Amino acid sequence: MESVKKFLEKEGEMAITMDALPEKFFEPFIMKGIQVDLLEPGCIVCSFKVPPRSLNGGNFMHGGATTTIVDLIGSAAILTIGTPNFGVLVEINVSYLDSAYPGEEVEVEAKALRVGKAVGVANVELRKKKTCKIIAQGRHTKYLALASKL
Repeated sequence: MESVKKFLEKEGEMAITMDALPEKFFEPFIMKGIQVDLLEPGCIVCSFKVPPRSLNGGNFMHGGATTTIVDLIGSAAILTIGTPNFGVLVEINVSYLDSAYPGEEVEVEAKALRVGKAVGVANVELRKKKTCKIIAQGRHTKYLALASKL
């Protein structure tokens, strides 16, 4: 690692370490540039253009970025019901059906399927905005931490 740092310093660039990143870096890294198009109880629709930072080695949207979007926007759909707690992810699954490429506009629709006292479930779909072709479908289950009665 030290040799890489010296090489970058010699080349006039400085590598940033993970410890130097700001707190709560991950969520803004994925969510930056996503705009909310519709927000109503139980449903949220967002859109974004695929940024270069979310690409994998094949130059299309990374599966991890897709899963993070399912997690975060699925959580937002659950929160639109009015649950007082953020909760904890219990289960998530994503089916990848197509690819999204740099600059391509993507629409994300998340619907709360059930929000109870302890568990919330959301369905999330990512589609190409131009053709409506489905990129990925996900299901997000969240444990809603019960508020303390103390």
